[in-house]
Amino acid sequence: MEFLDVSHNSTLVVASVVIAMAASFTGLTLSKDLSKQSVLRRKGSVAASAVALGGGIWSMHFVAMLGIQMPILFYYDAAITLASALLAILIVGTALLLLHFRKRTPLTVCAAGALVGCGILAMHYIGMAGLQLCRAVYTPLGIGLAVICAIGLCIAAFWIAYGQRTNRSILLGTLCFGFAVSAVHFIAIAGTRFVAVPTLNEFGPVMSNEVLAIGVIISSFVIFGGFLWMGVTFLVATPPQQVSSTVPEPVTPKPAAPEAAPIALRIPCERNGVTLLIDPAQVAFVRAEGHYTNVYTNDAQLFCVWPITEAVTRLTPLGFIRTHRSYLVNPTHVKQFERLKDNGVCRFASADLPSVPVSRSNLKAVRDALGL
Repeated sequence: MEFLDVSHNSTLVVASVVIAMAASFTGLTLSKDLSKQSVLRRKGSVAASAVALGGGIWSMHFVAMLGIQMPILFYYDAAITLASALLAILIVGTALLLLHFRKRTPLTVCAAGALVGCGILAMHYIGMAGLQLCRAVYTPLGIGLAVICAIGLCIAAFWIAYGQRTNRSILLGTLCFGFAVSAVHFIAIAGTRFVAVPTLNEFGPVMSNEVLAIGVIISSFVIFGGFLWMGVTFLVATPPQQVSSTVPEPVTPKPAAPEAAPIALRIPCERNGVTLLIDPAQVAFVRAEGHYTNVYTNDAQLFCVWPITEAVTRLTPLGFIRTHRSYLVNPTHVKQFERLKDNGVCRFASADLPSVPVSRSNLKAVRDALGL
């Protein structure tokens, strides 16, 4: 078996890495602060993020493939090439759904990272299967290194980007994810040899490098458009205040306008795609659920987009008490309190409501609030 001589266009290699970084930044920034959005908007943001990340994986791969130079003409199967892009978007979208619509635990973050790593690998090897008039020959070492790199680096990227959703963590996650996408491709290519094949093995229409380049240019244009859009909104700068150098003229004070009556706080909860505004007086307790909360009334359990920290900030002034790091209780609904050694339990009048734990650190504050 005679292997073909292969070289790379350094300009396109650099361009592929830049595209991977831009797509990573766009996708991770699009999924920032989703807990403050409605369910419908979260779904839209997750879909856009999946297109940015999955499309970026595909674009990076084929920009790098356009940089491969061989002594023969070779083509791509259009159907297989398109399938590789759709598969990458689908797998990345599934991982993002796990992160944003399930309880975010260390296991969930690792599963999402591993899933995206598998998506990168699947896109790469399916895309390589679309080559026509030449065939890729892989080595076990090359495949093994690509698998370890893809899964390990993607898990690390998601740990960084989703540990704390700050601008700094998103930037670090961008670098790690962009490096993961690029490294997987070039590690896999380093362990790949190419041989000439005399006939076409068509599954779909055949396209040349020129046609592929048009598709890559369009996808890259969309990615960089999203990159610029998210870059503008990434850091919202406060407009500077204008300072006048002249002495201000005396102003005749106007009678103060009557203050509007404050609007009573209500808790936004989701049910079947509809946002319900719940009176805090109807709420027995609030329980943390990942980056969101569940709100319990005497006859319902509702999903709320507030994280537990925001619930504490908004509801503590209304008399709610923190019984545990994951629980916030309305003491007017508490009917029984039981001391259990160095902690306790709050119980409610409604039999449908579960009891709420009281941690050791909050025991004294809870007993004081209940007048015990």
